[in-house]
Amino acid sequence: MINTKQKTLLQTEPVAVATVNSDGSPNVIAVMEVKVFDDTTIVITDNFMRLTKENILRDPRICLGVWTKDEGYKFVGVAQYFSEGKWIDFITAIKENDGYSRKGAIVVKVGKVFSLG
Repeated sequence: MINTKQKTLLQTEPVAVATVNSDGSPNVIAVMEVKVFDDTTIVITDNFMRLTKENILRDPRICLGVWTKDEGYKFVGVAQYFSEGKWIDFITAIKENDGYSRKGAIVVKVGKVFSLG
């Protein structure tokens, strides 16, 4: 589902991450450290995501957007939040996370991918 071009964009460009607030309104943040684990799984490091974490724990629906001036993609899926176990080990091993807090890992199972252009 996630192809090589999309993987490269997700891992090199800022990514918009949208979740659903308790009142049904959208919440969006920008993140830099995203890794594609396999063709349906995206892993995001939680460094400072209080509201996003709360939203995922209450409502796992999530949408990610990544783009350049030439192309873009939207990834719709379901997220799980992990504060221990193999996903924490995974984000701890990411060199770019050195020097930052690693409060948790957001693991996104992508159900649909859309082109933004």
